[in-house]
Amino acid sequence: MHNSDTYKSCLGDEKHYHDFLVYFQDEMDAKGWQNVLNEYLFAGDERADDMLVRMFAGFFHPIIHLGLGIEFNQPAIIAEALAQAAVHDCWMKSFLIGAEKKAARSPPVTSKSIVELLDEVHADPAIRNAPHWEDGNKLRDGILKRVPEAMIGYAAQYNFKPEQLEEKTAEMINASAYFTGAAQHPPKQVKIDFYYMHCFNCSIFFSAFLKQDWLGTKNKVRLLEWKGRSDVAMYASRKSPPLLINEIENYQPKAPVKDAEDPWADIMERVCRYDDDGHGSKLVRALAHGQQACQPYESKDAFRIKGNMWLQLGHMAIDSVEGPGPEWVRSCGFEQAWEKIEERPRAQLQSYVNRR
Repeated sequence: MHNSDTYKSCLGDEKHYHDFLVYFQDEMDAKGWQNVLNEYLFAGDERADDMLVRMFAGFFHPIIHLGLGIEFNQPAIIAEALAQAAVHDCWMKSFLIGAEKKAARSPPVTSKSIVELLDEVHADPAIRNAPHWEDGNKLRDGILKRVPEAMIGYAAQYNFKPEQLEEKTAEMINASAYFTGAAQHPPKQVKIDFYYMHCFNCSIFFSAFLKQDWLGTKNKVRLLEWKGRSDVAMYASRKSPPLLINEIENYQPKAPVKDAEDPWADIMERVCRYDDDGHGSKLVRALAHGQQACQPYESKDAFRIKGNMWLQLGHMAIDSVEGPGPEWVRSCGFEQAWEKIEERPRAQLQSYVNRR
């Protein structure tokens, strides 16, 4: 791997995961993990940009792994994240680099909030109809194959100044919670989309990135812009479903809050007891964090999840995974995705009709 040609030839090949893992472990032993990340992800050269693109592949799994390693200061996990990224494909490159270049043109592209872009993408029939149910990967084979320039055009409008970094981090957290929770399909049972859930579960780590003094401001901005743009594209890839904020506001939890002083306690206990692969607990943890991160800004228009809605989302998360049928809905903008999801009980349906 120390030979650049060998390194390049092994990229994107899962059979070389262990080779990359040992390589990055050795690099971190010699240089320290912060220096290795600055060299291999944030140097701004061809090799680093290629690896950073791969971090956003696989529905955010590599960057989620990286975030866990950084938040808890675990070099072993960081090495795993780098190895994961190295064996993922780089098909997001044309989108991420393309949007970045378009945003940097003179005169600069108009800046919009993520939720404004979600609204515009939903209203655009060309974007909405680009992904097809039969696409193997609805982002790669749908959005980025059929409407790449249009998607890049929307994504480029998410850009901001360095002094906005903290607020924009909260805005991204809020927006990803919004489209993850509000993409419901009444009269079907409340379910969270599996792909949107990864967008939101990843959001918590951008608060951790923000705290790293070894990571330059320019790279923090770049990371966050790439995340926001990826979120808009991911929303579009599931056929841009209507986002029903009333589904969050009016949700009736299956279990009442037991402790008014710590209303998250029962949700946390239930999700820790729930026997799954960890996605549910990550979601609840990210929701509790989102409430804290967004509270200073939630009076602003770009923040659609406000106040008690965070707790409502927490109830929706645990109730939905504990509920009947599949734990998650997959590709929630398609009717086919809801075929195996049961309808709500009659009392809930009547309550929904009355609220409308």
